[in-house]
Amino acid sequence: MASPMKSKTFRLATLGCRTNQYETQAYRDQLLAMGYQEAKEGEEADLCIVNTCTVTESADRSSRLQIRQLARDNPSARVVVTGCMAERDPDQVLAIQGVSQVVGNQQKEKLLQQIFSDQDIPEFKICQFEAHTRAFVKVQDGCNSFCTYCIIPYVRGRSRSRPIDEIIREVEGLVASGYKEVVITGINVGDYSYGLADLMRQVDQIPGLHRLRLSSIDPDEVDDQLLDVIVHGKTTCPSMHLVLQSGSNVVLKRMNRKYTRHIFLETVERLKKARPDFTFTTDVIVGFPGETEADFEQTLAIIQDVKFAKVHMFPFSPRQRTRAALYPQLPQEVIIERKQRLLRAAEKVAYELRNPFIGRCLTVLTEDGEGGHTEHFIPVHVKAESNQLVEVQILENTPTGLVGKIVT
Repeated sequence: MASPMKSKTFRLATLGCRTNQYETQAYRDQLLAMGYQEAKEGEEADLCIVNTCTVTESADRSSRLQIRQLARDNPSARVVVTGCMAERDPDQVLAIQGVSQVVGNQQKEKLLQQIFSDQDIPEFKICQFEAHTRAFVKVQDGCNSFCTYCIIPYVRGRSRSRPIDEIIREVEGLVASGYKEVVITGINVGDYSYGLADLMRQVDQIPGLHRLRLSSIDPDEVDDQLLDVIVHGKTTCPSMHLVLQSGSNVVLKRMNRKYTRHIFLETVERLKKARPDFTFTTDVIVGFPGETEADFEQTLAIIQDVKFAKVHMFPFSPRQRTRAALYPQLPQEVIIERKQRLLRAAEKVAYELRNPFIGRCLTVLTEDGEGGHTEHFIPVHVKAESNQLVEVQILENTPTGLVGKIVT
């Protein structure tokens, strides 16, 4: 009796942003629909796809390491590399031993058509989000801003958006698959060209959705319509990732950001006035060329004033082809020292933000069996099965988050 044919296998690797995570999940869903199976641990894959990042030199190093590791562990596999590093320097990527093919960002959604040119390929969309209880939904790609430090407009191209009806169908499918939380994301989601407030309002009405979040957005892009739907929506969370980058107007101007310190704080005030318990997360670049001690102190002051639930800190990393790479650079020891000071300040204010929640009963979406997040994006440690909305009595605050017990 003939043994059954072994299924073809794949292995995927993702570096960088939520948009990359979305795209890799779309590859996973396409391959599974084509009859491929994800390779088990220790099993050699037939196809490997690496979705790279190039936002910093560290991201480049991690991308190269991931490519080499996959090629070494899967010597017979077809190794295909895409993403922003592959777009920025395809020749360098193709020269890495074991790489079979490089696919640029403009062809990213047609990657599998290039690999399997003689087959019908399923639609590029996600049906689930592997190992996540919140699903990221890409609504926009590219960027028109050309901040002086950022390589992304050069590797992702100009801004382009997906139609609202297409996004609604995708979210409905994710909700039907059991996802309770959806995050609307993109490379620069504030550039969404079909009306971001309209999109959020329509997604908010989808039956069965419990939580809706908006990913990273600039403060000047939060208009009254968007504020209204986020504050008054049925499922919209009272928390937002509002991008700061620097608290200094001088540095913001040198970065070519489109807002000022005043606009940032005004946006925070408008949201808090509409809902006093509104919380924020943010991004900060430390050590941008020309940043003085006074500039840095202005960033620390905003962190203290706003009390962010989480600060994503990035030491400045010069990127070739960007204007900031040509500016006089700060000494590394200055960047490292400021990085440590900012991280300490961010941890302190996040702890202070969490203190008033002690003794309260909060709804937590569990993520990994060890805890999850509240609607305010406050981390809570609690033992519970993953992907459940549970009521948790908050008992104490710790450096890594609140601790509680499930209320039965």
